[in-house]
Amino acid sequence: MRDVQVVELDNGPGGAGAVWRQGWMPGRDPRDAEAGDRDPAPSERRHQGNARRARLRPLIPCAGRVGPAVVFLYSHDTFGLGHLRRNLAIAERLLEAGQFSVHLLTGSPVIAQWRLPSGLHVHPLPPVVKTGAETYAAREAGHSFGLVKGYRAALILTLALRYRPDIFLVDHAPAGMNGEILPTLAMMRRDLPDTRVMLGLRDILDSPDTVRATWAEQEILPLLEQAYDDILVYGSRKLFDVVDAYGIAGETAARVRYCGHVVAADLLRPDAEEGTPCWSAARAAGRKVVLVTAGGGGDGFALMEAYLHGLSRMAPGACHSVIVTGPLMSVDQRAALTATAAGREDIDLVDYITDPLPSLRAADLVIAMAGYNTSVELIAARKRTILVPRPAPRAEQRLRAHLLARLGLVRAIEQGPDLADRLAREIPAALAAPPPSSVAWAQLDFNGAERVAAHLATAIEARSAASGIAGEFV
Repeated sequence: MRDVQVVELDNGPGGAGAVWRQGWMPGRDPRDAEAGDRDPAPSERRHQGNARRARLRPLIPCAGRVGPAVVFLYSHDTFGLGHLRRNLAIAERLLEAGQFSVHLLTGSPVIAQWRLPSGLHVHPLPPVVKTGAETYAAREAGHSFGLVKGYRAALILTLALRYRPDIFLVDHAPAGMNGEILPTLAMMRRDLPDTRVMLGLRDILDSPDTVRATWAEQEILPLLEQAYDDILVYGSRKLFDVVDAYGIAGETAARVRYCGHVVAADLLRPDAEEGTPCWSAARAAGRKVVLVTAGGGGDGFALMEAYLHGLSRMAPGACHSVIVTGPLMSVDQRAALTATAAGREDIDLVDYITDPLPSLRAADLVIAMAGYNTSVELIAARKRTILVPRPAPRAEQRLRAHLLARLGLVRAIEQGPDLADRLAREIPAALAAPPPSSVAWAQLDFNGAERVAAHLATAIEARSAASGIAGEFV
């Protein structure tokens, strides 16, 4: 992983169309992990990748060129950092495979500040912000949402025509943000019939009744049937049955593939560098460290304010607190937290961190909201965790937090007027309790990104075989 450099820039509004390039680097073969089979250990994957690479067929992209297949990852990114982090985890696996040229289309407002996998092409979309369950606004003041949406839709379509992707993997939203990818989906079916169109879904979107109602209103089930070749679920059917919960049936249900949960590769590598946490060991002074995070921080103020008030009800010096406010928290809210924490030597306030893994690993206890990425990363890292789910506008985080609590993997607390008191009671108990057993941790499968890469490789090779092309992949 290394910092990005801007080398190509479109003059569209907000710098949309900028592309960061860092060169293409081959790595291991994604087919070393097959869905449903035992996934090899990292050391096994390294040896298997070299052995299998010699047997690869040449890739046959849509335009007839031989070389790395072009993969588009579309991530609408209207709130928080979860979509960005999930797509970066998948992009890293694809790039390590050495078979793909990966392009990320993202609306994240912080993409220029993020550390990205080497070789990733990034096409920023003008950022928008979610204002309700299905409503949005331009993030930049004074910009018309209609114009921003129109520009995003045109840019996505233009990029698809320019690069003619072999695979178009859509994250979370089948129609895109406010339907923005519908023109691209229609064009691909008409003009790029060889493009394999896939939808990637986190396991829990909202309450099943809400998803069914929303999908009916937006005609999503017919869209899945007509526009998508595959539906990849980033979760386990044993934990949450997406097909049953959301009413997916018939031929569409047959295209659903459960891949396991998606986490950053470094969490699964025992030989990965530990990195440096975002706090000073000298300031922690031997106290147990409680890390408080809310992802992007756009809706994390209530949790962090309650945490600070809860500390005042605990014994002095019980822990050292590190609060990561996030890049999307407002200036006024961060100033309020700073004022509340003033004079406390046992509290660190951190704006945000682009690589949370070293801090997650080093903390004794993590208190977080219950977004997909944060939740599964904490469990993959086997951390003591208290989840405080977002109460609205979706039920997704509450459902996830309580499901994981029932499995004995986390503690879950609902937000409410007594949150500070409940945190003051739960924090000492969580720090004193033994961690969950190995059997409990093993209930989740974290090889999702590996299986996504394997599925994409299989799809490309099947098309190569159908084309009657033989030979070696170079």
